[in-house]
Amino acid sequence: MDKLHLDQHISKQFNADLEELKTQMLEMGGVVEQQIIDAVKAIETADGALADKVLRVENDVDNREMKLDEHCTLILARRQPAASDLRMVLAVAKTNRDLERMGDEAHKIAKMAIALNEQGGAPGGYTELRHIGSGVQKMVNMALDAFARYDVEAALQVVQEDKNIDREYESAMREMMTYMMEDPRSIKRVMNVIWALRSLERIGDHARNVAEHIIYLVKGLDVRHVSVSEVEKQLNGS
Repeated sequence: MDKLHLDQHISKQFNADLEELKTQMLEMGGVVEQQIIDAVKAIETADGALADKVLRVENDVDNREMKLDEHCTLILARRQPAASDLRMVLAVAKTNRDLERMGDEAHKIAKMAIALNEQGGAPGGYTELRHIGSGVQKMVNMALDAFARYDVEAALQVVQEDKNIDREYESAMREMMTYMMEDPRSIKRVMNVIWALRSLERIGDHARNVAEHIIYLVKGLDVRHVSVSEVEKQLNGS
């Protein structure tokens, strides 16, 4: 925290407020990360009970989002932070939204797991789900760890990994199209796998967003909507 000068306030309560923001956000991230893990496992194993668990956790995630959003608003109103303190509050608020949306996507995957359980499973796509799911879970874990340590290099790795996930997703989509053409009767079941893969790809996008928030927090650089090479160039020049 020394690097961001977040621990040099006269008010100890302000220090505590900022630290509590970070703690609440990381705790929420842990809940969402487990939600993603459970959702992927549920669809792989057609585990309806595990899918139901993911659905129930959604209320907890939503409540955490609202509580953290309120906390950010109160700090902005009462403390009127500037410089790195303001970036900290904004980064937490933006990450909060991305985490909630990750939870939404995990919720969708759980619904697809329940549908596939009822329909008897799809003819393929589970290997792709497992592989992409593992990659996305790693991205989320890396992003949260990078935020905890204000680690820009780790954040950059998350941004880079998102491109790999995008390529794997496109390859998986081609495989899914093949399954449906070979067996038109499987279209409905394969579509459930496709929607689950789409949700995983979106979770990867949100993990990249979190990494971008970290770069903004630590470096003061806005690297949204730019290529990976441009992100690297801005960081090397900063």
